[in-house]
Amino acid sequence: MAIPQTFEQWKACIVNDCKIQLTKDFACQRLEVYNNTNSAETKKFVLVYGNEHLSRIVHWLKQIAYE
Repeated sequence: MAIPQTFEQWKACIVNDCKIQLTKDFACQRLEVYNNTNSAETKKFVLVYGNEHLSRIVHWLKQIAYE
């Protein structure tokens, strides 16, 4: 599976493939992790997907959290 490049691709992946509801609570929890650059999970994410994708994910999670 390709890494999602757009919000809609990412949303479809999370909701349809991962079966995760994109709630405000979920988005806020993920933002707490991804905004912590010292988090082992965030460091692993960056190693696997890179900083550019992390920035996209954070932006998309903010869309969910603040809509």
